[in-house]
Amino acid sequence: MNPATTSGIATEPVILDAMDLTSDPGLEARFAESAQQILSHLVSGGAALGWVDPPSREEVAELLGHVVSAVRAGDAALRAAYLDRRLVGVGYWLRYARPTHRPHADLEKLAVDAGVHGRGIGRALAAALIADAREAGIEVLTLDARGDNTHALHLYRSLGFTEYGRLPDFVAVGERRYDKVFCMLDLRRPG
Repeated sequence: MNPATTSGIATEPVILDAMDLTSDPGLEARFAESAQQILSHLVSGGAALGWVDPPSREEVAELLGHVVSAVRAGDAALRAAYLDRRLVGVGYWLRYARPTHRPHADLEKLAVDAGVHGRGIGRALAAALIADAREAGIEVLTLDARGDNTHALHLYRSLGFTEYGRLPDFVAVGERRYDKVFCMLDLRRPG
């Protein structure tokens, strides 16, 4: 990894795919633990990532193992963002399993360390995942987000995603209720 540096500090993230990540034993050995730390910190702060309580290291390791297996089968893409060999973001999509839905995939997770928000890392991860989807022949990339996650929804809209549905008050976090917003990016159109 050779990110642009200023005074020895990385200024641009390095975005790795699953094969790059698993071919570097040092990064691979720490990947699940580092991802779990990011996800746990975000979930503890109320981030809408699909967990109410922070996920365990084992849960994250199992999830990432499943995603890497799907990548090897051509059914997923995984991207990791690093600054100075420190994981600062992770995202992945998975192809739909039903035979009639195979040309489509769901952007399952996109998580960026809160300490580096606003530096374009989420955008770089999402753009790399969209490029991976195009290359894999995905026709429609979908995602869902919690309705109060305005920063993520703004990012997705700026990348061309459009809302195609909403379930009002669907997500329950304690006594609070949030909309579940469904978005799609049609990759069949030139883009």
